[in-house]
Amino acid sequence: MFFKSKQVVGLDIGSTSVKVVGLKSTKKDEYELQYLGLENLSPDTIVDGAIMDKLPVAEAINRIFNSQGIKNNHVATSISGHSVIVKKINLPAQSPEELAESIMWEAEQYIPFDISDVNLDYEILKTIPGTGTIEVLLVAVKKEKIADHVSVINLAGKSPSIVDVDAFDLLNSYVHNYQPTGHTVTALLNIGASIANLCIAKGSELLFTRDISVGGNQYTDFLQKGLGLSYEEAEKIKRGDTSGGVDEAEVNRIIDSVSEIIELEIQKTLDFFKATTTTDRIDKMILSGGAARAKGLMEHLSQKFEVPVEVFNSFKRISYNPQKFDSSFINEISPRVAIAVGLAMRNMEDK
Repeated sequence: MFFKSKQVVGLDIGSTSVKVVGLKSTKKDEYELQYLGLENLSPDTIVDGAIMDKLPVAEAINRIFNSQGIKNNHVATSISGHSVIVKKINLPAQSPEELAESIMWEAEQYIPFDISDVNLDYEILKTIPGTGTIEVLLVAVKKEKIADHVSVINLAGKSPSIVDVDAFDLLNSYVHNYQPTGHTVTALLNIGASIANLCIAKGSELLFTRDISVGGNQYTDFLQKGLGLSYEEAEKIKRGDTSGGVDEAEVNRIIDSVSEIIELEIQKTLDFFKATTTTDRIDKMILSGGAARAKGLMEHLSQKFEVPVEVFNSFKRISYNPQKFDSSFINEISPRVAIAVGLAMRNMEDK
């Protein structure tokens, strides 16, 4: 699944927009922002994570590269959704060489797809003392999902040097920007248009990740139907602009009803996490993605899960030239590019 390149540009292809981030390593574990761009896509271009029309996506990629003056055509991109399986599994202790020979057979027990239909990767995380077992991170992605992303990137004339998983790049971005230590358990919730990535970390260690079929599109859909609005009008209201003479009480009722749907799905996933791991708590939650600033969502989640909730700052520890990048734009776009920032960090020689 992974292809290496020393210097890459982070490219996040979402359901409603394409985000591009380029970073320059200034010294060990420090970065400066070089490129930052976002292009919106029409609502029917990508549906439920599937690219329905590749040309507009390729054109959006090229518009960003051209406007930012990006000459490097090597990109890192990532994938999420039901085509992606990430599992921590325990296997009998064995050498890396032995595991390489047996991993396909082992994986068949945990992957709900035909093993011939997926690209498989894995990493030995640790040996569990006194048990004779090792903990292995197993990742499987449907080949057709990878082919979709690769083909649209090739159509744009770019080279897909790394194909990763959204949750890992969300974690990369979090670890770099927040420098977590100790035993604080943080739920990273990246709410895109149609899919939410939930990634739970203890300090900087990944405990659990799962993609949930909820997203910001539900706010837009409910507002359109409930108030008879266009897509564009509903999008503005979702972000808190009620200047169009709509009934604010009805807007709040609709938005609250969607927030409750999102909360329910998150609750189910957190219940599963707590039932299948030794950790039974969440200490805080950090929101990213296009719906991170949906009206009232942060307050809803904080009240529901009784934890502090904040909006993800993708540039908390990344410097930028204020003459090149407007600080208000940086602040506005910050939660939307958490994954793209994590991808841009993959231009080092790590896997």
